[in-house]
Amino acid sequence: MDFWQQYFSFMSSPEGWIALATLVAMEIVLGIDNLIFISILSNKLPEKDRSRARRIGISAALIMRLALLATVSWIAQLTAPVVSVAGLDFSWRDIILLAGGLFLVWKATKEIHHSVDPDDGKENIVGHAATLTVGGAIFQILLLDLVFSVDSIITAVGMTDHIAIMYIAVIAAVAVMLLAADPLARFIHANPTIVMLALAFLMMIGMTLIAEGMGFHVPKGYVYAAMGFSALVEGLNMMARRARQKERG
Repeated sequence: MDFWQQYFSFMSSPEGWIALATLVAMEIVLGIDNLIFISILSNKLPEKDRSRARRIGISAALIMRLALLATVSWIAQLTAPVVSVAGLDFSWRDIILLAGGLFLVWKATKEIHHSVDPDDGKENIVGHAATLTVGGAIFQILLLDLVFSVDSIITAVGMTDHIAIMYIAVIAAVAVMLLAADPLARFIHANPTIVMLALAFLMMIGMTLIAEGMGFHVPKGYVYAAMGFSALVEGLNMMARRARQKERG
């Protein structure tokens, strides 16, 4: 009974269920960033290895987030300033977000350059399909998993005090990612124009992480509204292209 009261007392109140539903929705939305990156990166692998790399990467993300939740008091301390540069205070969270944002912008820029000029004679930042290994892909996925996991857990800590709600929300969000990973990756692979849009999303997410790391809060609603609007426009373009193809056929 004590265990139930300590961890699952929220289930006896409507407020607890509302908090759970809100946090689950928030964690799923935050997982979209991670999923786009995983889909693009895994599509660089040979086809037989793609699904396995996605499953391992997402499973590792789950383990990482659950481990971070187990040290939730330590995670909360990551927001305390640890260094000051040019009058700006930076916490470990800020440093992690800055590093992750720069990594995303660098990777997305290189990928866009390679997509625009595939014969530039330079190696792609994520490697060609023949050279990118499953281990290399998983390592890069884990690097970004760490950044998104820290941001995800700090968001969860800021929304509720119930550790059980945090665990349920994280598990639900990662389960959705696991189910959506293969269909999303196949959709991106089958629609080349979506790749450029997804890379633009990654660049925008990277710039948002950099801004957050510098202390400038960017409301997530604005970012996801822009992504949703862009995806809607691209969807209309795809429908228009298919209609023209039918007319010609």
